[in-house]
Amino acid sequence: ITRVLGDYAAMSSAAASVAPTPPRAASPMVATTSDANDKAAKSGMHSAYIALGTNLGNRLENMHQALHRLNTDLPTSHVVESSFLYQTAPMYVTDQPAFLNAACLVKTALEPLALLDELKRIEAEMGRDFGMYRNGPRIMDLDILFYDEIDMQTDRLTIPHALLHERRFQLGPLCDIDSDLMHHRLGKTTGALFRHLTTHSDAPDDIVRVTPLRAVNASVDAGPSASESSILKALSPLSQKETVFMGILNCTPDSFSDGGDFATLDLAVEHAAALIKSGADILDIGGQSTRPGATQVGVEEEIRRVVPVIRRIRELGITAPISIDTFYAEVAAAALDAGADIVNDVTGGGFDPEMLPLVARRQCPYVMMHMRGDPSTMTKMNDYGEYGGDVVRGTRFELAQRVRAALDQGVPRWNIILDPGIGFAKEGAQNFEFLRRLPELTARNIRASTKSTSASLAAGSSGSEEGEEGFIDEDLATGLENYPVLVGSSRKRFIGHATGKTDAKDRVWGTAATVTAAIQGGASIVRIHDVAEMVDVARVSDHIYRKR
Repeated sequence: ITRVLGDYAAMSSAAASVAPTPPRAASPMVATTSDANDKAAKSGMHSAYIALGTNLGNRLENMHQALHRLNTDLPTSHVVESSFLYQTAPMYVTDQPAFLNAACLVKTALEPLALLDELKRIEAEMGRDFGMYRNGPRIMDLDILFYDEIDMQTDRLTIPHALLHERRFQLGPLCDIDSDLMHHRLGKTTGALFRHLTTHSDAPDDIVRVTPLRAVNASVDAGPSASESSILKALSPLSQKETVFMGILNCTPDSFSDGGDFATLDLAVEHAAALIKSGADILDIGGQSTRPGATQVGVEEEIRRVVPVIRRIRELGITAPISIDTFYAEVAAAALDAGADIVNDVTGGGFDPEMLPLVARRQCPYVMMHMRGDPSTMTKMNDYGEYGGDVVRGTRFELAQRVRAALDQGVPRWNIILDPGIGFAKEGAQNFEFLRRLPELTARNIRASTKSTSASLAAGSSGSEEGEEGFIDEDLATGLENYPVLVGSSRKRFIGHATGKTDAKDRVWGTAATVTAAIQGGASIVRIHDVAEMVDVARVSDHIYRKR
């Protein structure tokens, strides 16, 4: 169907009124419309998929700033969802620094050319040099990839993006949000286009999914771009070469394993230095025990325990990322102000309604764990009968709800790390089952387990909840594919049940077996007490199980 630009004035009168420049006349465009486009036009809001790219300055900060500007500075618009973060080799002009790339879905009342003008304004305000040669380095590049289902060609703008089909650095992030987007001009989905470039073309495999391990506004000077490799980690099973170690530092009198051992400031700081020397990549500092049956100590006491330790560690020049283990937003904020980088929340944002907005606002990595209830009640909440007795299926469903809540609050997908919650609302056998089936946590689909199928048959189920090819129709709030996974099994009670070791400190070798199982199952990070011993265990496991 042939249209000219003037035909689109009626699509969004609100958008036309805020357009900074009038559309250029006499530029024909070709467009296809659908019921979805008609509905969008009537509501005044449209779906625009925007690509983000940067290879100058602090690339991670540029990404967060651009996402923030798209959400706050773009008239009559807001960001709905973002992709993972990718480090990519430069294309077309190869003699320049590597890029960070991402994509986001924006709901907007702006018509395409008005949206383009606003994106150019944001690029300019961020410092992009438009006098640079084509495809050269840039502080920020914002491209419109799709706009509803419009097929549009003008001298200024082509939608879908004219070169999308040959760019893995745009297709990869786009598929994180929606791999079923149809490129009507080519008759293929974005997922199909990406698979073609990945498996059936000569295009180099030059994009790597990376996860930040430091907050954008961290108070620690980790150095210029030379140290960026320690901040952005490739945690994808296809690209990760070595396990990341999170060393545990409990500043508590009652933790199940080492309560009271590091209760003074000097002892805590000394142990932190020892953990780093032994090979810890991250320090996880907590001031509230989350052992089964533990009672809450309150915000003020928790801050009193952890903030001085974090400050002293930074004063000593230790620059390793610090994680604050808390489910209170106020504690997390105080720890971030003191020099922490990561928030490790055992409730996945379910305890404190202010936690997810804080994480979004502070632009910090967020470890989201699955748990039911709180430490005082969780041991009585390990019945997964509503999921056919399948603990993995139940955890997937409930964790996906927390991830959806985080995305809706504006937490970028690239800042989320998943933790299945070994030992939390899971009894002994369930923990072993989870370690055995760990890859299923972030699988696209899972099949019914034998236990789940038996329970369904016993209940008279016809098995109709199984979908195509025997996969379960889970109806997850959001997909969990590609999220990095952290496993914290160190010294836990289920290991003692298997080994007969009642003293948690005697469970080192049992822990070693769980660390190996976690690595085999694709875990990116292991949270451990005995760092020196587990480093050796993990390094050998890395050689066996990780692609090299």
